[in-house]
Amino acid sequence: MTAPPRTSPPIPAEQALAGRSRVLVRGVAGSGKTTLLQWLTVATARDELPGTLAKLRGRIPFLLPVRRFARDGFPAPASFLTAVGYPEAAAQPPGWTERVLGAGRALLLIDGVDECPESERERLRDKLRDWTARYPGNIWIVTSRPSAVPHRWLDGEGFGELSLAPMSREDIAAFIQRWHRAAAQQKPADLDRLGHYEHTLLNAVRITRDLGRLATNPLMCGLLCALHRDRRDYLPNGRKELYDAALSMLLERRDRERAMTASDGVDLTRQPKIQLLQKLAHWMLLNGRSEMDRATAVETLARHLPAIPDAARQGGPEDVFRHLLNRTGLLREPTPGTVDFVHRTFQDHLAARATVQQHDFALLLDHAHHDDWEDVIRMAVALARPDECAALLDGLLSPHPGVRAAEARHRKLLAAACLEHAAELDPAVRARVQRFTRDMVRPGTPAAARALGWIGPIVLEMLPDPAPATDQEAHLLAITATSIADDMAIDYLTGLRDRAHHDVRAQLAGAWRRYDTARYAREIIAHLDPAELYFPVCDPEELHALRRLGGRAQLRIAGPFTPDQLIEGIAPAGGLTRLWLAYDLGVSMEWLAAFPRLDTLTVGTRIGPVSGVPDGIRVIQL
Repeated sequence: MTAPPRTSPPIPAEQALAGRSRVLVRGVAGSGKTTLLQWLTVATARDELPGTLAKLRGRIPFLLPVRRFARDGFPAPASFLTAVGYPEAAAQPPGWTERVLGAGRALLLIDGVDECPESERERLRDKLRDWTARYPGNIWIVTSRPSAVPHRWLDGEGFGELSLAPMSREDIAAFIQRWHRAAAQQKPADLDRLGHYEHTLLNAVRITRDLGRLATNPLMCGLLCALHRDRRDYLPNGRKELYDAALSMLLERRDRERAMTASDGVDLTRQPKIQLLQKLAHWMLLNGRSEMDRATAVETLARHLPAIPDAARQGGPEDVFRHLLNRTGLLREPTPGTVDFVHRTFQDHLAARATVQQHDFALLLDHAHHDDWEDVIRMAVALARPDECAALLDGLLSPHPGVRAAEARHRKLLAAACLEHAAELDPAVRARVQRFTRDMVRPGTPAAARALGWIGPIVLEMLPDPAPATDQEAHLLAITATSIADDMAIDYLTGLRDRAHHDVRAQLAGAWRRYDTARYAREIIAHLDPAELYFPVCDPEELHALRRLGGRAQLRIAGPFTPDQLIEGIAPAGGLTRLWLAYDLGVSMEWLAAFPRLDTLTVGTRIGPVSGVPDGIRVIQL
């Protein structure tokens, strides 16, 4: 019997984390890393964890944001609560944290390794190694942006790795629906319009490609919901336009439309606010920080206020700082005496604006090989004038002093990733970027193939013709193309759909949920040789699409279904011979008797033993 595909489909976080004691979670900016750890902290403290995470019950959660300790290193356990600004830290009994750790009762949630300067990350790993050895029995969850640390960075310390997947169509729809339900509970003035906003946004995200590409993580999805409501059914298309609209909503329109007066004696318009916030973001960029002392923030504003008369005449730097903190929605005080942006993406956007205004493209080129500058450079390309944009991209392609070979490759791929952000660009420069990177889009490993796909749709223009590729090369090309969550990838994948090699077919089948269901079924799934191949189904729409194609003998259940939905949707019932459960349905298996030819049930690694399996069906527990 052919084994199920090596790559498991995305599953809920609570299932992925179940049974793990040490895990590194990777995710791009805005993907929900911090939200995940905050949820685990609150749910553990309140004893509201789902049954799959029963191993965490009774533990004491410690949420430790790396950004708080980037300068001074991680605190000693006795200082955990003080370091994160817990107001009752002084009330803890002496030695309490040490006793919790020593008893193996702690849940350590270390958020944002990428927030630590690159020069300090090895020291952080050494600290984790010491802690895990000194305090066995505790559970450790660490998060990072994907490119901040090498693959298997914490393998030596016994950590497995998980990646936060982009939101699927179903995730996006559920988020939009829940966002509007939450908004309705506030009984707002536009309550009668919220249902309409929800419906039109669901349609817009499904139909408009640019919006669908933006709504891939919780941050951007929430931003789309807020902007769509704020603008009464209208949304900008590109990332730059989206952030500009968000700044307008947060810095100008929110207070004006609520008829709020300047209670702090300062009443700044949008542009001075942006200029001042840019100065703070630029300081953080230059100093490799994502947080700054309140005193440093005030000093920074004091240096720049004389050049911004609209702000200077309304108060001193302390007054202006307090206004920005309290009234913009972009700054927050995570602990007394410190300030940061509500999300790193806003910091990067504003820092890019400041850098472009100062024409400091040399600064960007000096740091382009550092992973925490990637988003700044992408946004700078979107903000720069055509000649500046061309010079920046040429600089990414050119040799740079002190840059190693691997870093030079990273810079060239970054240039390719920036092309989609350039509103206007000399065709010769675009062609030069594509020529420089064309030979780089032949990855040698699955990990490299996935990383290449993360660059985005521009990679599709550079991938080689799959027709002459060997089966191994075709498999890597399939991994890259299916890592690009854009329906443009379907056109490229049609060149791989007739391959007989099992790994290629399995890769194409497993990527279904990332694309338009009907089109992918029609153009890819329908053409795959079904021999020894498991076809995934994540939702009823995919199940019905397979039914329209005549059904398949081997299915992989990769989403929440009820037995009735599966009995009704899998047709013909007599055609099903093998079933792989990659999602815990939480029910007994007597319902499998509805499929008379079913002979094998494979149960995924994150699912416990099943019961009620009819006689004659072999069970394989992965």
